[in-house]
Amino acid sequence: MKIKIVADSSSNLYEFEGIDYASVPLKIVTENKEYVDEKGLDIPEMIQDLKVYKGKSGTSCPGQGEWLEAFGDADWVFAIAISSKLSGSYNAARLAKEEYIEEHPDRKVYVIDSLSTGPEMILIIEKMRECLEAGMSFEEVCEAAEEYKKHTAIIFCLESLNNLANNGRVSHAAAKIAGVLGIRLLGIGDNGELSPQTKCRGEKGTLNEIMKALERLGYSGQKIIIDHCLNEGAAWKAKELIEAKYPEAKVVIGENGGLCSFYAEKGGLIIGFETN
Repeated sequence: MKIKIVADSSSNLYEFEGIDYASVPLKIVTENKEYVDEKGLDIPEMIQDLKVYKGKSGTSCPGQGEWLEAFGDADWVFAIAISSKLSGSYNAARLAKEEYIEEHPDRKVYVIDSLSTGPEMILIIEKMRECLEAGMSFEEVCEAAEEYKKHTAIIFCLESLNNLANNGRVSHAAAKIAGVLGIRLLGIGDNGELSPQTKCRGEKGTLNEIMKALERLGYSGQKIIIDHCLNEGAAWKAKELIEAKYPEAKVVIGENGGLCSFYAEKGGLIIGFETN
């Protein structure tokens, strides 16, 4: 039996050991260029291009056909997409599932709306692999993933709001003021949407607010993934603070891919973690 996990590239995960896996790319689009979010994308170059770019920018999700191609010929497919409230990727995956099952009625496809992005998606993917390695049935894996999703959360910290402004998500005036004043924005995932919470000044103040948010959201030393955009130093400082407070914590540092780097921008952190 062939089993496969498929995720869109907002997970920041392009390769995954231990199971057949595929990443379906989103795209970052400007009036001048298109960046495909796949392994090998030059993130520093993209960030620099967007920094000097003055026009409109946005993103596009993978289509039904791209998801369908990624399913391959697997008997069981587990597909996970960025929050349906942030992108059409989940809907495209559901349409691909319908077409796949129509063509192969003896096979099974499960599509999960992560209600998140980045490292929180990685946690769910890892959970599904763990369940499959334990020999769970298709239905048991689906149920376990949905239950596990209730016990994960995400925090994001942004040093720049320029791309959010260019994409129409915040005003250009707000982005400019934040840049001039050196304000960093800390937010959380809220039922599939990104909810701004606190305005921070400086790296030390931001890290302190991250620790407060972790505790408030129910973190007490479980698995946690810190993905950064060209800011490994801050990621390591956050890791040290977490391990100092929670000695048993399992902290992994990773890098944001194209889609998450577009929104997080240089210096941004996205943190996914398990909760009580």
